[in-house]
Amino acid sequence: MVTRVIVLNGGSSAGKSGIARCLQALLPDPWLALGVDTLVEAMPAAMRDSEEGIEFAADGGVVVGAEFKAVEAAWIAGVAAMARAGARIIVDEVFLGGPDSQQRWRGALDGLEVLWVGVRCDASVAAGRELARGDRVAGMAAAQAEAVHRGVVYDLEVDTAHTEALECARIISDRVSR
Repeated sequence: MVTRVIVLNGGSSAGKSGIARCLQALLPDPWLALGVDTLVEAMPAAMRDSEEGIEFAADGGVVVGAEFKAVEAAWIAGVAAMARAGARIIVDEVFLGGPDSQQRWRGALDGLEVLWVGVRCDASVAAGRELARGDRVAGMAAAQAEAVHRGVVYDLEVDTAHTEALECARIISDRVSR
């Protein structure tokens, strides 16, 4: 089977989006890059910073409510439907629920060839990137750096603290080409 979906999981500021852009440039076919940030940006403003939607705590914690979970489930099903319809998709995700988050994606992507990639980054490096970006709640990167990987099973892992995004994308691309 041919890989239809690449799931990049890592904490905030780990380098997933940069890797996704590099993969789009390296891979021979067109690949769509979709991420949890895409979902959050598409949600009504009222769902951001609400108990039923998604809340970003001052300490960097993220809490999701029932409305967010419902919208996320529909979004995941939609991404899977796009892959089944022939689109090649790079998913830029943050598995806040660890293995439960991965299981939701596994269920939706069942029957498709998926490459599961852990994007690791030392918490202090990710925190520095977070500070430089200026568009994230301080502490989010450090809080998520290891937590999003606990209990998650990968086909491949890359470390952006020690390897540039382009090289990480080459490593991933080599696995996709097999």
